[in-house]
Amino acid sequence: MTDVSADRPAGFQRRSLLRGAGVAAAGVSFQALSTRTAAAAPGKPAPGLGYGPLRPVRDQTTGLELLSLPRGFEYISYGWTNDVMDDGVPTPGSHDGMAAFRHGDKVHLVRNHERGAGAAFTAPAYNPAAGGGTTTLVFDPDAGRWLESYGSLGGTIRNCAGGPTPWNTWLTCEETFGTTAGVRHGYIFEVASEGKGNPVPYTAMGRFNHEAVAVDPATGYVYETEDRGDAALYRFVPAVPGDLSRGGRLEAMRIGAASYDTRRDGERSYGTVSWVPVEDVDPASDTVRYQAQAAGGAVFGRLEGAWYGNDRVYVISTDGGPARQGQVFELDPATDEFRVLYASPGADVLNAPDNMCVSPRGGLVLCEDGDGTEYVHGLSQDGEIFPFAANSADLRAGTAGKGVPAADYTGSEWAGSVFEPKNGNWLFLNIQSPGITFAITGPWRRGAL
Repeated sequence: MTDVSADRPAGFQRRSLLRGAGVAAAGVSFQALSTRTAAAAPGKPAPGLGYGPLRPVRDQTTGLELLSLPRGFEYISYGWTNDVMDDGVPTPGSHDGMAAFRHGDKVHLVRNHERGAGAAFTAPAYNPAAGGGTTTLVFDPDAGRWLESYGSLGGTIRNCAGGPTPWNTWLTCEETFGTTAGVRHGYIFEVASEGKGNPVPYTAMGRFNHEAVAVDPATGYVYETEDRGDAALYRFVPAVPGDLSRGGRLEAMRIGAASYDTRRDGERSYGTVSWVPVEDVDPASDTVRYQAQAAGGAVFGRLEGAWYGNDRVYVISTDGGPARQGQVFELDPATDEFRVLYASPGADVLNAPDNMCVSPRGGLVLCEDGDGTEYVHGLSQDGEIFPFAANSADLRAGTAGKGVPAADYTGSEWAGSVFEPKNGNWLFLNIQSPGITFAITGPWRRGAL
C-alpha cells in the first residue's frame, strides 16, 4: 500500500493569511459543535434558533404556497418540469444537484436531472438512449428575475449531484453503474457554466455509483463521493490541475493502518488520514470500492453531498451515525485531518441529509431526503442545527396551470442548494418532484446562513 497524501502539485497557492484567520475562527466554532452535540439528548431543535419559526409563503410566480420559510424570506419559482425552455424543449424532470456561477451581472446555474433510460433531451449527448443530463438557467440577481433556460448536456444516466470547479465549470456525476443500449455509464462529465457541456466522460476519475464532488482550489484535487452502503471516499489527483481531460490518478481514503468502518461513528476525530491508489478505475464490474478497501481504504455509509468551503471539504453520509440518520464529515485538505463534524441524534432533528452547500457566511446548508415532510436545515458555526425551509408543495388543489400532476409533493427531497456566488443574497434550491427550482432571498445576515 502506498501513502500518497503528501504529494501535492506546485503552482497552486493556499488562501491569504487574512482569509485563513477568518477560517480558523470558523474552525473553532465548529469544534464547539462537536462538544455540544455529543452531550445533547436526541430531540427537536429548540425554538428560536436560526431565523425563527417557519410559515407558509406564497410563490411570486404562481401564487401557490409551495414553501414554508422564516419571516422576511420570499422566493420565485422557475423551471418546472414540462415548462418549455428557450431552446423549445420541455424542461426535463427529476431536478437534482446544481451550482451557480457569476457572468457579469447575471447568475448562470447548471442543474442536474436524475433521469434514466430514454431519448436524450438535448445535444450534445453522450448516449442517444439515455434521458439524463443538465440544463442551464440564467437569473438576474439585481432584478430578482429569471431570464432563460436551455439544455446543456444530454445522453447521461441519473445525474444526481456533482460540484463546481474553481475554473467555473460544473462536474456532473452519474449515480449508476451499468450499460444502456450497449454504452457504459457511471462516469463524471464536465459542463461549461455558459453554453454546452462536454459529452466525453472522464474515465480516469472512476466508474462507480457517483454522487458528488468537491474541488480544492489550492491543488485542483477532486474529492468524490459514492452512493453505496459500503462506499469509499475518493480523491482524484489530476495530471494537470485545472484540466481534468488530461487524466490523473484515483485514490481512496485510508484511516489508520487497515480498512476502518466509519458507518456508526458519532462525532469524533480520526487524526491524519492517508490515501491508497485504485488501479483499475474503469472496470467492467462495480468493483472500485472493493479494490480500495482491499488496499486499506475506509468504509462509509451511503455518501451523498460534498462541498468545498471554509478551506475545508465537507462530505455527507445520508445513513451514517449512531442513529443511522446522517453524518457530516470534515476534511482539511491541507493537512489531511479528518473528523465527523456532526451526527444526527434522530430523524426529528435531521432526517437523512443529502445535497449540501456552504453559505458565504460559513454555515452549512443540509438538504433532507428522508421520510415525511422534507426540510432544509442550517448548521451554524455556533453549533446550532435548525430548520430553514419546509417543503409545503401540496398541489392536490391545483397546479396554477403547470404541466405536472396535481398531487402532494411535501415528501419529495430537496436538492441543488447553492448561493449566488458574489453577494450571497440568493439561495437556489430544487424540489426533485414534481421538479421545481426556487430562488430564495431575505435577511440572511440576521442568522447563521
